[in-house]
Amino acid sequence: MDLTVKLQAFEGPLDLLLHLLDKNKVNIYDIPIVEITNQYMAYIREMQRQDLNVMSEFMVMAATLLDIKAKMLLPAPETEDDEEAEDPRAQLVQQLLEYKMYKYISGELKDRQMDASRVLFKVPTIPAEVAAYEEPVDLDELVADLTLDKLNEIFQSMMKKQVEKIDPIRSKFGKIQKEEISLEDCMSSLEDYAKSHKHFSFRGLLEQAKSKTEIIVTFLAILELMKMGTIRITQEAIFDDIQITSQVAA
Repeated sequence: MDLTVKLQAFEGPLDLLLHLLDKNKVNIYDIPIVEITNQYMAYIREMQRQDLNVMSEFMVMAATLLDIKAKMLLPAPETEDDEEAEDPRAQLVQQLLEYKMYKYISGELKDRQMDASRVLFKVPTIPAEVAAYEEPVDLDELVADLTLDKLNEIFQSMMKKQVEKIDPIRSKFGKIQKEEISLEDCMSSLEDYAKSHKHFSFRGLLEQAKSKTEIIVTFLAILELMKMGTIRITQEAIFDDIQITSQVAA
């Protein structure tokens, strides 16, 4: 029986196989591999006869079909524990199912693209006076049923929300303020102090400081003035009070 073949464009070997399955109305899970292989080879020969550019993937699929056909014709190998032998068509069926799914999705996307091409967008052209229009508010109607009790209830509700926003722990923390104490200013003040006080106590000087930062800066200023030769430091014994002597003329 001769097979009449009418060629059409196929996107690949899987597309051709799906066409043959649909044409023969067979179950994709139970492919009659002998018949489908014969029809597939007929298509390939017709494509070659008409000098069409037969892609290598079509030839690879042809070899795959022939291999499956040979395995289907051979007796099934014996397996242990009565396990069923793997169907040689299983991998091909999986490929066909995946391709069919992607082909269906691509068709849906193409339909949506065509629908979207028929949708037109128009920039809103609302007159300025219409856009600026605000519906008037009737204040008498708005506060018609408002009483002092309701106002007090609203006020207490708002105050409660404000209290709930306060962190009970962090709200008790003090504020950290940066003290702007310059080493240069401290050195200048100490130099003026040394001019009017020829001898003075280091401990007494630090007792005048108002913060820990000021104590540190004062200590650094004394070291700098000592290095410059502006003052001289003496200590009779360890842990005794340090005595400072001015080297600057009054």
